[in-house]
Amino acid sequence: MAELRATPYLQVDLDVLEANVAAMAKHAAAHGLAVRPHAKTHKTLEVARLQLAAGATGLTVATVAEAEVYAAAGVDDLFVAYPLWVDPAKGARLRALAEQAALTLGVDSVESARAMAAQLPGARALVEVDSGQHRSGVPAGEAGALAEAAAHSGLDVLGVFTFPGHSYAPGAQQSVAAQEATALREAAASLADHGVEPAVVSGGSTPSAADTDGSVLTEIRPGVYVFNDAQQWELGVVPPESVALTAVGTVVSHAGGHVLLDTGSKVLGADRAPYSSGHGRLLDHPDARITLLAEHHAVVAWPHDDLPERGTPMRVVPNHVCTAVNLVDELVVVRGGAVVDTWRVAARGANT
Repeated sequence: MAELRATPYLQVDLDVLEANVAAMAKHAAAHGLAVRPHAKTHKTLEVARLQLAAGATGLTVATVAEAEVYAAAGVDDLFVAYPLWVDPAKGARLRALAEQAALTLGVDSVESARAMAAQLPGARALVEVDSGQHRSGVPAGEAGALAEAAAHSGLDVLGVFTFPGHSYAPGAQQSVAAQEATALREAAASLADHGVEPAVVSGGSTPSAADTDGSVLTEIRPGVYVFNDAQQWELGVVPPESVALTAVGTVVSHAGGHVLLDTGSKVLGADRAPYSSGHGRLLDHPDARITLLAEHHAVVAWPHDDLPERGTPMRVVPNHVCTAVNLVDELVVVRGGAVVDTWRVAARGANT
């Protein structure tokens, strides 16, 4: 535990973070995969530099604004994994970005490809494929026709990508990784049939990464793995020892015979998946459960007879680390329990 400071705050264990980055890099290298991690999880320059130093080929981002933050910091290879609608204002921002970094964009319709090409002729693009989550992307068999149309509109189509978001379900990781590979294999063949060489076949998520190999995919884009969270813990993807980020809070009350912490939804985030056993987990007390979450309160059902004293610090694992990071201005970095740095959340609120 770090030395006392005003709670709540988000704390990163640097030893665990570095181990997580190294483990994903090792897995990818063993399977012939490139790693292009999704930076929307950490939103910090320091973690990005750790990932790049470990061999990441570039970064994935969710928005143009995130790309602008990382490009300004010198990251020179960025993929916006989102079906952008490029109007003149966004086109101007993308043209400026393309002068700073190798920029790749996602498309999932002929209309969006044409709008993108009108603003950014020759832009590098990947066709998004729906591999089962049913959020965005085209059916795998239609990827080639879209790629051909995008190429005719003036884009440089490099291949296909997907996000297997339905891997966030109990026991689904292996089957979803197989489903993803099948969809991407079909999509890549569809591109080839339409005269577009699929040099990039991109996918992957933190839950499915362990079941993903290089037989179909050329790169993976996990994000949460750097910190992990209560979702990964409860899905069995990682043990609690691999959780690098926690919200440090304080026991402020014993009202109702419960433990009350000051780590409310304004620091933990409000996400709770259907399979989650609570509104977050206590890293050092795995049998405890957060049964009620308000803006500034976390009510904990304590499994022991003796309640922790008021003023006791507690480490809480957010359910969804990406949303928690976006709620704070900085991360407190510790090694061996001692504070060694603070990192600015440089891309906080970069949503456009």
